[in-house]
Amino acid sequence: MNNLRKRVAVVTALALVAALTYVVWPRPGSVHVTAYFPRTVGIYPGSDVRVLGVRIGRVDKITPEGDRVRVELRYEEGRKIPADAQAAIINSSVVSDRYVQLLPVYRKGAVLRDGDVIPETRTAVPVELDRVFDSLHTTADALGPQGANKDGSLSRLLGVSADNLDGQGENLHRTVDDLSQAVTTLSDGRSDLFGTVRNLQVFTAALAADDKSVRSFNTSLSEVAGQLAGEREDLAAALKNLGTALGDVSDFVKKNKKSLTSDVKGLSKVTRVLVTQRAALEELLEVAPTGLSNLNNAYNPSSGTLDTRNNAQQAQDPASLLCSVLRTTGDEGGKNPDCKELKKLFDSLPKVPKGPAVTGTVDRTLGGILGASA
Repeated sequence: MNNLRKRVAVVTALALVAALTYVVWPRPGSVHVTAYFPRTVGIYPGSDVRVLGVRIGRVDKITPEGDRVRVELRYEEGRKIPADAQAAIINSSVVSDRYVQLLPVYRKGAVLRDGDVIPETRTAVPVELDRVFDSLHTTADALGPQGANKDGSLSRLLGVSADNLDGQGENLHRTVDDLSQAVTTLSDGRSDLFGTVRNLQVFTAALAADDKSVRSFNTSLSEVAGQLAGEREDLAAALKNLGTALGDVSDFVKKNKKSLTSDVKGLSKVTRVLVTQRAALEELLEVAPTGLSNLNNAYNPSSGTLDTRNNAQQAQDPASLLCSVLRTTGDEGGKNPDCKELKKLFDSLPKVPKGPAVTGTVDRTLGGILGASA
């Protein structure tokens, strides 16, 4: 009897220890998340919360709120779900219960925390079969005899379309194929296309930044166009006369071809002579005005003669002549110290040989203008 009591006491103590251990032993926490769905057909409290089909939690509570439904989810604290996760209601078959799927799979980054909310923009629900039937029924009514085909318009449209497409399968196939190639070409050249768009954007931005100058240019261009439009009759007459003149010039050139060729050749010779005698012409243009002025001053209108002075008996001494000029403009003493320096300067110059005049060769071609005599 005593052994039985002892055994009962031991079993009772072990049961109490096990119960206390179950109550006191720490359990993993849970993460509570709220998700908003447009509707929750087939979801109930206790439905699974899964990731990749693996159950990690359950639905705690479902509360309708106007045109949306609030669903409170709970899953194990050790599970990592991305902070921007989406929630979708999934039905694996037509008759099976549905569950809430959290996606995508966590890779890295922030995670959902206790109390976070998944908005309706990040939730999705499956299309219900009755909605599909309702849509088909609505479409059938809209296209039926009480809708678009009330007067047989839809029937005629389908008949005409069938007649137009009859025997055009190959052409239709070619059109679709060409369209596919065109789309492929655009896709392959999208970098160039986008580059062109970017350059066009830069160009338009530059035009917008320099709007004042562009407006001024457009205004000036408009004024010029208006002026030309106002004088279009004069321009037309001028162009007409120009055409006539060009025709006359063409006829003249054709009739006088040989003469013009000869004149051009002679002008070429004159031009070459002017180029070779450029220095002489320059000197002539510089000296001619002074010479003509002296000639005008030397002319005596009363006697009709040129009055000049020529002292042939006395040797011309440039130094003495210059010194005389200096004395007339110098100091009152009549002495000018520069005269000696001038005398030395002129004495140092080479002497001109005395004797009969030196004659040169006469240029009978006038510098090449005339042809050489035979």
